[in-house]
Parts: sequence; structure tokens; C-alpha cells
Amino acid sequence: MLDLRIYRAAFVVVALALVVVAFSLHSQQRGLQTTLPPDAFDAGQAMAILDGSTGQPGLAARFESRRPGSKADFALAGVIARGLARPSGPAAFQVSRHDFQARTIDGERTLRTVIATRPGTVSRQIVLVAHRDAAARGSRAELSGTAALLELAHVFAGRRTRRTLTLVSTSGGSGGAAGAADAAGRLDGPVDAVIVLGDLAASATRKPWIVPWSEGVGAASVRLRKTVDIALRDETGQGAGAPRATAQLLRFAFPLTVSEQGVFAAHGMPAVQVGPGGELGARSPDAPVSLARMESFGRAVLRSVTALDAGPNIRPSSPRGDVVLKNQIVPAWAIRLLVGSLLVPPLLAVVDGVFRVRRRREQPARWFLWALAGALPFLLLWGVAVLMRLTGLIDAPPQPAPPAAVAVRPAALVAAGVVLAIGWLLVRLVAVRRVGTAGPPGTAGSAAGVGLLTCIATAAVWIANPFAAAFLVLAAHLWVLAVAPEVRVARRGGLVMVTIGLVPLAVAVLAYGFSLHAGPVRLAWMGLLLLAGGHVGILSGVIWSVVAACACGALVVVARRRAEPSDPSTVRSRGPLTYAGPGSLGGTDSALRR
Repeated sequence: MLDLRIYRAAFVVVALALVVVAFSLHSQQRGLQTTLPPDAFDAGQAMAILDGSTGQPGLAARFESRRPGSKADFALAGVIARGLARPSGPAAFQVSRHDFQARTIDGERTLRTVIATRPGTVSRQIVLVAHRDAAARGSRAELSGTAALLELAHVFAGRRTRRTLTLVSTSGGSGGAAGAADAAGRLDGPVDAVIVLGDLAASATRKPWIVPWSEGVGAASVRLRKTVDIALRDETGQGAGAPRATAQLLRFAFPLTVSEQGVFAAHGMPAVQVGPGGELGARSPDAPVSLARMESFGRAVLRSVTALDAGPNIRPSSPRGDVVLKNQIVPAWAIRLLVGSLLVPPLLAVVDGVFRVRRRREQPARWFLWALAGALPFLLLWGVAVLMRLTGLIDAPPQPAPPAAVAVRPAALVAAGVVLAIGWLLVRLVAVRRVGTAGPPGTAGSAAGVGLLTCIATAAVWIANPFAAAFLVLAAHLWVLAVAPEVRVARRGGLVMVTIGLVPLAVAVLAYGFSLHAGPVRLAWMGLLLLAGGHVGILSGVIWSVVAACACGALVVVARRRAEPSDPSTVRSRGPLTYAGPGSLGGTDSALRR
């Protein structure tokens, strides 16, 4: 089925792509700086807003329980709206409130977004965002971003800015980012930067302090990240920490973030979250707060806004999806070119092999459908997950939620496993019988069908997201080689090859588990919520179900492979000590004619 000469020759394309990628590297842009000291930010006043002063309770005591859409959440929204409108000065804010329906960690709820706007001399905006709700009772550190937002409103009410300044208080940030999605749709005019205020007063620290990830492919512009990093260095004396190239590839390949900047970035706005707790924020609801943290991070945010306001536009500074590699940037188009070239060898070899098998009347089309039937169990699981959400069995927000935000329901996980098993043993079996393949798997025809489906699936992933396709490059090569009869490897070795092809995907899952501090059960639960909540699009769900079908089909073909006669077109003469076929020594009419 497989001509290894074509497979090896196609690697010339990879060498040419590497040369092009090497010449595509360029230096990253510098961040913006300001010489104005951020002394106007009063950390003591911000902490008084959070914890109260003599005889006056703070927000944390008055609104200890504030689940999204609750009465306390609405009451807190009213307090914040009055606080944003109260500062008097030459540049006061205009405050508006917007109610809307959205899915949260508690199901469908009515939420309120508070937006305070102060026009500048230009229409371009700088947006500061903080969510006020919390999944757990207390959560003082999580509310510190709101306290800092109110103090920043007091600071900016006494000074003018060149750009329009917008302050936003959202709900739903405890899981699902519904308020952030509503605010992103209400922002009028171009946005130069969105800075989401995390748990600014948390005493514990976990780098990176700057979270740039998007819900789509890409991240905030390098210039915005550098600007905030410079401000943090000036105020804390240390860098915010930068994600490694492998972490960037992972986030671009499987876009997922549990913080609110991801929603704004998905709407095309340069957005980052800032906080000492990183993406997850405070480690526990009763985590202590620190005046020193509030002062250093609050001043850093003020310094960042000042630098952004006086600097050039941020939006066109860097294409989304670029990978930062030390001091160099690898463009997204170069990554696409390199990954595409790595997929060329198995694609060319499989296409050639399919035509070889067709000449032998092995019906590769039927085996292609046989392999494709393996996607049905995974599509069934996806449909049942959505049905669980529609019937109220599980509360799945539309965007990813922190692993601990929604309580695990073991019954739902067990039901998902049962559905997957039934889909494989029953639904897939019915579909396979309808296809009507000739003979058991393990033949050259089944190898051609599985190989063709693998190449089509990886090519579809590459078109949709080349970073995700990078995690399938090893699988595309190993699965095609493992099922090919020409690659003489033992059955056990073939199974190992198919398993190794899954290693990059397994590493991606483990990496997310470590970054989100989620164990196997929490990861499985989070995956079920992503399916039920609609975070996985229809096209992505279908494509990855087909990828799973390719892995299952390759395992079945290798496990049931039997010895096959070689393709006559690849037979070569041998001799003089080994048999070379009839007539090789003469004595036949064909030999005499030669």
C-alpha cells in the first residue's frame, strides 16, 4: 500500500520550509514607558474600600456571599455604580447599567454590567475591568480588583486623559465570563487596550502575573504585554514572568482560559489580566490580602494606563498568533508553513497507496467509511452532554470556568462514560454493518482507509488551526506507518507506534491540568462542561471526533493485521544466491526474447 520512497522524498519540502521559517524571525516590539510617578493611587484607601475603616464596614463584610445574579450581587452593583459616579472633578464619569440574561455557574441568571465612561480627546479607548461576584463565600482577594477599580476611578476623576477611559464592573467572572462577554459587545469605538484587574491584593503569588490568552487563537499584542511588564518591574522590582514557547503553542492550539481577558481578546481587543495570583487568582476563598500587594499592583496598573494613554496605538502592533521565542518572534504564517510541510510526506504516500489498493480491488472507500464510523460514539457523547445542560442536569457556563467553580457531579461523569461505551459497542457496530466491508480489518484496504482518513482529518485541523495540527504531526506519521503492510513491524510494535502518536495530545491535557491545578476527575469534569456549554464549536467537535476515530481505527487495524502478499508493482529481483523468480536464469520464452 505504501511506497516508502515517495514518503522519504517528500521530506525535501520540510527542509525548504525550515529555511523559510529561519528567515522569518524578527525582533519583538518594545513596551511603552512613562516618567510620571503613580503616586495618586492610594492603596490605603483601596484597602479601606475592601475591608472598611473605623466604624464603617467594607465591601467584603457587607457582601460576603455574592453568587452571580444573586440579590447581594445586584446590591453590590448598585454600590459600585454610585462609587464610580461619585468622584467629582474636571473629568467625572458617566455611569450606565445594563441587565441581561446569561448562563452562569448557577444556571440561567439575570446579571448586571456597570459601565463608567469618560470621553477623551480621541475616540480610542483604554478599558479597565473587574468582576465582583464569587463562587465561594468570602473571597476577599477576589474582590480586591473591584476595590482598586473604585480607587482608580477616584484618581482619574481628577485628571484628563487623551484617550477615552472606560471602567467596567461585571458579574459572572467566577465562571463563564458572561459579564465580560456582555461588556465586550457594548464597547463602542476602537479599543487600544483592556486591562482586567485580578486579585490585586492577594498575598500569595504565582507567575506569570500577566495573563494574555484569548478564547480564540492568539494572545494580546507583545507591546501591551511589555508595557504592563515594565510597569510591574518598576513597582515590584521583578518581572511578571513570560510564558515559554511550548506554553504558547499549547494555548494557541487548544484555546482555553478561565479569566476574563480571554473574552475581550476573542472580540479582537488587546487584553490582559493582571494580578499576583496569575490566571487562577487567590488559592482559596479565605486567602489573606496584603496592603503592599495592593499598592504595588495598583500603582503598576495606573502606570500602565498612563503609558498607554501617551503612546501610539496598540492594536496594529503585532499579529495575533505569533510565538515569542526569547527575543525573537516567529510569525503565525511561518508556523502554518512548517506544520503543513510536515504533513506532506504521509499525505503524498497515502494518496499514492490508495490508488495502488484500488488497482487491487480492495475497496478502500468502504474501509474509509468503516474508520469514519468510529467518530459516532464521540459525537453521541457530545450530543448527550449538551442535552444534560438543556435539561438542567448540569450547569455549564458558555465559557470555561475554573475547575473548582462548578461542583463535580459523579453521576454525570459515569453517564458520559456509559454513553461512550454504548456508542462504540452499539451505534458504531450498526454503522459498520451498513458499510459492509469485505473481510476483517488488517488488510491493505483497511490500512488505506484509515491512512486516508487520518490525512484528511489532520489536514482539516491544519486548515482550522495550524497550532493544533502541530500536536497531530507525530500521529499522522506513526499511524500511517503502523497500519501499512510494507512497514514490517510486529503487532506489539505497531500498537506502541499508535500509542506514541497520542503522546503530544496527552501532554497537552496534563499541561492544562498542571496550569489549572486540576486532577484527572476535575479535568474530565471540565471537559464535559466545555462540551455541554458550547465552548467547543460544531466544526471543531466534528473534526476532533474524526481524529479520535482515526486513533481507534489504527489500533484495530494493527491489532488484527494479518500477513499480506506484497504489491506486485514493488517486487524486486534478487540473486544470484537468492530466488529471483521464474525465468530469471533463462529457459523460458520471455527470457529468450530478452
